Amino acid sequence: MRAPNLLIIMSDEHNPKVLGCNGHPVVETPNLDALAASGTMFTSAYTTSPVCIPARAGFACGKYINQIGFWDNADAYDGSVSSWHHELRNRGHRVVSIGKLHFREAGEDHGFSEEQIPMHILGGKGDLMGLVRDELPRRGGAKKMAAMAGPGESPYTFYDKDICSRAQVWLREQGTQDADKPWVLFVSFVAPHFPLTAPPEHYYKYWNRELPMPSMYAREQRPTHPYLEDYRNSFCYDDYFESESDVKRALAGYFGLVSYLDENVGKLMTALNESGLAGNTRVMYTSDHGDNLGARGLWGKSTMFDEIAGVPLIMSGPGIPRGKKITTPVSHVDCYPTIVETVGVPFEEVRDGHLGVSLIDIAAGAQPSRTVLSEYHGMGSTTGAFAIRLGKWKYIHYVKYTPQLFDLENDPDEIHDLGGDPAMRGILAECRQALLSVCDPDEVDQRAKARQAELLAANGGREAVIARGDLGFTPAPGFAAEMQ
Repeated sequence: MRAPNLLIIMSDEHNPKVLGCNGHPVVETPNLDALAASGTMFTSAYTTSPVCIPARAGFACGKYINQIGFWDNADAYDGSVSSWHHELRNRGHRVVSIGKLHFREAGEDHGFSEEQIPMHILGGKGDLMGLVRDELPRRGGAKKMAAMAGPGESPYTFYDKDICSRAQVWLREQGTQDADKPWVLFVSFVAPHFPLTAPPEHYYKYWNRELPMPSMYAREQRPTHPYLEDYRNSFCYDDYFESESDVKRALAGYFGLVSYLDENVGKLMTALNESGLAGNTRVMYTSDHGDNLGARGLWGKSTMFDEIAGVPLIMSGPGIPRGKKITTPVSHVDCYPTIVETVGVPFEEVRDGHLGVSLIDIAAGAQPSRTVLSEYHGMGSTTGAFAIRLGKWKYIHYVKYTPQLFDLENDPDEIHDLGGDPAMRGILAECRQALLSVCDPDEVDQRAKARQAELLAANGGREAVIARGDLGFTPAPGFAAEMQ
């Protein structure tokens, strides 16, 4: 039997805790639940960076952000670093993308055989305001989070409908064509990324239900770590939520978008089955990063808690154990070897400094001795942030601020920060050494800020990029940008 094909489904900003198969008490995700039941779910999976553009560059290249650059939402992937798309296309595989890529611009060689309706960053420049890393500006686009939450359609829901339609057509008409080598189809949706406008049939599944308020949402419960205060005071999303009803409207919108995403996943799985491809196609589902979703009074991304730096990650298909949950920490860098080996390319042929380990091997019981890293160098932060897992410990290192430490075994919701506990000094030192085995955070922070200063100067400096305004979110193809 030849190596299987691979269907990769990526969503945008899907909090890994908001899944039925992950025990969420409210959200309905029957198709993703079925995918997990038929395969393996990695319950401690992490993005390389908790924001769209670096996360997608890290997924494409299979390396950490400090290895490749592409630091923030104004510094997008341009094809200059080899990706799994390049490697597979160059070996004769069909490697097709449908939907959001968030790379720099059309016309560059990103490595795909074909890009259908790609979303790239605005004007090849993206979020220039995020290049300002000190005296952070207040973001005008933040008001869209609360203002657009509710039932209806948005440019993003229309875009996802088109993505799903095209992917079904490709599977039925192109995926079934005889070819010498297996193909990879990368289908990238935007849901549940804000605006939190959900199709009514999904929104009203949740609006009239008793929705639990986000963890630590009450002002007296919110942590006041300076990194979180920087982000909160720059994005100020919560300033526009005036009542508990506003919060629940936003939650219903997000949950509704998750169900809309799940509906589209179901359509792809139906197409895969009805076209006769299921028996020789593996499926990978993940998201670029998660969402704070109101926890700790925060919305959006850019923090290192498991709701944001964590991602859903499910694999199913030939050779994948059924109904298995893997708690071993894994990363998006592990998707690179998994993808190339699925279609028959030995990882050793393309390793080139990649630190990933095949998810297939981990699903079979491998326990790699390595440190899984997520890092952040972008908008709403004045300092680099680095999160690692060391056993049950989650360690978050800030170049400028005191670290945070959480015991995920006893405190999975990361409520009790042990970073200031004198009894934890030994653990903190051990975690810091583990981080240093992967990168030097001070050197990485300096390198990121030097690149950002260069881009800031090239775009007219601080006042010019602030005057340009805040985009809020990238417009879908065919829709105009609205700066705030």
